[in-house]
This record gives sequence, C-alpha cells and structure tokens, in this order.
Amino acid sequence: MIQLSAPQERLAKQVTSGLKFPLYLIKSLPMGWIAGLRVRELTPENCTTSVPFKNLNKNPFKSIYFAVQSMAAELSTATACLLAITGQNPSVAFIIVDMKASFSKKATDRVYFTCQDGRKAFEAVSQCIETGESAQATFKTIGRMKDGTVVSEFEFTWSFKQRRS
Repeated sequence: MIQLSAPQERLAKQVTSGLKFPLYLIKSLPMGWIAGLRVRELTPENCTTSVPFKNLNKNPFKSIYFAVQSMAAELSTATACLLAITGQNPSVAFIIVDMKASFSKKATDRVYFTCQDGRKAFEAVSQCIETGESAQATFKTIGRMKDGTVVSEFEFTWSFKQRRS
C-alpha cells in the first residue's frame, strides 16, 4: 500500500472538495468548470471523476459530446499523476503523449470515469527520480453511467521527467 505524504494528502482533500475544486477550475480550467467536471474519489490506486449530462455538454444525438467525455476521462488519469508528483524532490513534470478512445454506448446520464492505475504513476515517478531519465506509463479509464453501462474507454500515456534545477 502506498503511503501518502502530507502534501499529497492535502491535494487529495482539495481536489475532492465540492468548493475548492470548482474554484480551481474557474481559475485554471474554465472549460472543465463549464462542463461540470468533478473529482469524486482520489486514492493512490484509484481516481474517479464525473461529468453531467446537461444541455451544454450534449451533441446533436442527445448524448454527451465525445470531447466532454475526453476531458473527464483525462482528468481521472491526470489527477492520479498529479498526486504522484506532488511534493517530490527533485520536482517532476508530466505531459500527455498519446491517447486512444473507444465509444460503445450513448452517454445519456452523468458519466463516471474510473482509473485504477494510480500505482503506475507512483512507479513511473520513482523510476524517473532514481534514473534521472524520463519514464512513461499508460493509464486506462472506463466511463460508466449510474446504472453501470459502459459508454467509453480511454487510454492515456503520460511521460514523466525530472525538472532541472
């Protein structure tokens, strides 16, 4: 089991806060705020995000637009990566280098994206710090509506690199 540092614990509380996270979105990711993105759970192993079905998020086919789903899916993997790099010394940066997606059903209700690959982020960051070389990891996230129907699946590949002092 991965033990979180104090800064990582603070981050987990902040991003799952119903007040602080929306304020962060307004300031730093306004399209995420407009879409209604939320982080529902964040642990070292799992991250669950959600996006509502609402008028601003729908496409002409009366389902959640694929780009809105992509934002929520990416958030579920990026937040896991952010947790892993928080408080690291030396500092580590990360950037997305690849994405794959498949869509299986119309998203006609709130969609929850769950990434259960958080451990990969901690391993990649550790490898990056130990070797001084960049490291990559691929994270899968699955989007389900409340009734459990899978609507989409994504894979995001993130690259981690030590920042130079």
